[in-house]
Amino acid sequence: MTDTDAGSTPVVIDGGDRACVRLLLELRGRLAVLPAGTIVHLIAADPAAPLDLAAWCHMTGHVYLGPVPPPYGSTPAYGLRVAVAPRPTQPDSPWRPRT
Repeated sequence: MTDTDAGSTPVVIDGGDRACVRLLLELRGRLAVLPAGTIVHLIAADPAAPLDLAAWCHMTGHVYLGPVPPPYGSTPAYGLRVAVAPRPTQPDSPWRPRT
């Protein structure tokens, strides 16, 4: 994993073969400490990742950038941009908005 400042090379998060819930829990925690505008490349083998990530980004305010060209081997990767003021989700259910 590589962390960088906003505006430089992307932060790479290797989600491995984690399913949606674990992937979103890790992603939420990692994005929380990154500056707004940071580009993140999430490597994720879960076939539902592009759908789940797009929906989660829409719900939280992060920007889903779609698939990124594969410099990461055969596992797909997806781009995100960290929001200025992301909308919070429930602590144990990252797919549900906090009310």
